[in-house]
Amino acid sequence: MTLFSLRGVCRDVPGRRLVDRLDLDIPEGVVTALIGRNGSGKSTVLKMLAGQHAPSAGSIGYAGQDLSRWTPRALARHLAYLPQVTPASEGMRLEELVALGRYPWRGALGRFREEDKAAVEEAITRCGLARLKGRIVDTMSGGERQRAWIAVMLAQGARTLLLDEPISALDIAHQVEVLALLRAMCREGGMSVVVVLHDVNMVARYCDHVVALGAGRLVFEGPVSALMTADTLQRIYGLPMTVSVQENQVFALPGS
Repeated sequence: MTLFSLRGVCRDVPGRRLVDRLDLDIPEGVVTALIGRNGSGKSTVLKMLAGQHAPSAGSIGYAGQDLSRWTPRALARHLAYLPQVTPASEGMRLEELVALGRYPWRGALGRFREEDKAAVEEAITRCGLARLKGRIVDTMSGGERQRAWIAVMLAQGARTLLLDEPISALDIAHQVEVLALLRAMCREGGMSVVVVLHDVNMVARYCDHVVALGAGRLVFEGPVSALMTADTLQRIYGLPMTVSVQENQVFALPGS
């Protein structure tokens, strides 16, 4: 089934068009990667999917309804967005941070109910952070903090997670940890994930579907298996690439 449907979508800022006449369907229930060179429009598209920015032209449908018709609270109960730079969490304990995800269900002055507590506990456990309860978020490792923010998204009750470069500041071990968690949420929890990534080899390993942009336009859309060819990668990144298969894993390397 289709999760997002974009038709003729444009996004303009003064003197520049960031996204140009984009037609695209993003499937439900899988991990979809948004890839492309810097400045290709990936983050802009993700923000429009999240309702952070409105398209200058065209339409975006989410779950069969025009995105503009969703109220902010209703949308927040279905969809969670994690930006590149997360908000400050200075002095907050893990449970306090994750509890912020319950805002769409409680409101600013709403009482924290038993179901809210249960949602926070479940989110912390699903993200493998139960042993860190009581810890100040700022004292956690980079990978632990990213998992804590994913726990916020889970506590929110959202079935669709949108993440903008969630592994860009992590070492390889923590990158694997975060992407494996997102993939497990799709395969075991029936969720949908759209994630902006730069490492095409991580895309090949952990994602199911790929959307590649170039100068705000669609360059490629399809399964990961169709992405990992030298011709397709050169079309996306503009340089020769070599694709190698080792122990049933596919890797892309700059070619000569």
